[in-house]
Amino acid sequence: MTTLPDISRAAALAGVPHGFFGRAGGFSTGAQSGLNAGLGSGDEPDAVARNRRLATDAIIPDAELVSVYQIHSALAVEAQPGVADADRPHADALVTNRPGLVLGIVTADCAPVLLADTQSGVIGAAHAGWKGALLGVTDATIALMEKLGANRSHIHAAIGPCIARVSYEVDDGFARRFEDHDPDNSRFFSPGREGHRQFDLEAYVAARLTAAGIASVEPLGIDTYSQADRYYSFRRSTHLGEATYGRQISLIGISA
Repeated sequence: MTTLPDISRAAALAGVPHGFFGRAGGFSTGAQSGLNAGLGSGDEPDAVARNRRLATDAIIPDAELVSVYQIHSALAVEAQPGVADADRPHADALVTNRPGLVLGIVTADCAPVLLADTQSGVIGAAHAGWKGALLGVTDATIALMEKLGANRSHIHAAIGPCIARVSYEVDDGFARRFEDHDPDNSRFFSPGREGHRQFDLEAYVAARLTAAGIASVEPLGIDTYSQADRYYSFRRSTHLGEATYGRQISLIGISA
């Protein structure tokens, strides 16, 4: 029998149906046990479908979940209802102003970002891994929200559970990619062992959102890597030599 989902919510999105889910609850077993929402995770399809339905109903009962086939890009698309899972657009963010839809993105160390302009009734969800973050996936999400009627000065955003600086070792070449883009990005890296540094993905994403001129940004400060009982983590699973890993889901919707 499934347990209740573990849901984190942001004060910045108060009044907006949303949630950053952990792995508790759900129907998956084995290494992916819990609320694994990854369609491409190799898990039992029926378990994943039930997990996604359980999470969606916890946000807006009987709402339609819309997601994308994530590719670590800066592509944002408008959510379209009625699209089969196999036909999901290749992108890393989606937005809508349609009541009755729930937008979902999955992560396993990357940063999930949920956004809302309650005055215009426009919402967005973005998957910000390091590559998408650097390419500007949050900027693309905000721009598309504006095309649907949002005003960036009214948009509030929250960054959910992701890998923390203390858990995210990268090499100097990785850091130079960010510093070549903007020398000020050095502030998101702290010294590590020789030839390596520690990267603060959450702080970088928050800075990009703030620089975009939105109303507020709330990082939840939850490390996926260090909390195996609560969250899936690609990097942790890799370090442990596990053959596969689950994905947690982050959802935001507009009530009908």
